[in-house]
Amino acid sequence: MKANQLREMTGEQLQERLDKRQRDLLAHRIQATTEIVENVRVVREARREIARIKTVLRERELAAAKRSQ
Repeated sequence: MKANQLREMTGEQLQERLDKRQRDLLAHRIQATTEIVENVRVVREARREIARIKTVLRERELAAAKRSQ
């Protein structure tokens, strides 16, 4: 998912998506250690989306702090 699409989501939706992607990442890592994985890119894509989500959440946090000053 692109960063622009993430910015359009609410904070609650972002948090839910972050939790889901973290669970997916854990599941793929476990699968990778126990059996052969067909698509190894899934782990990289999950990590990158988690980083994008955290970036958007941090941008909002900083914007809120700047407005309160």
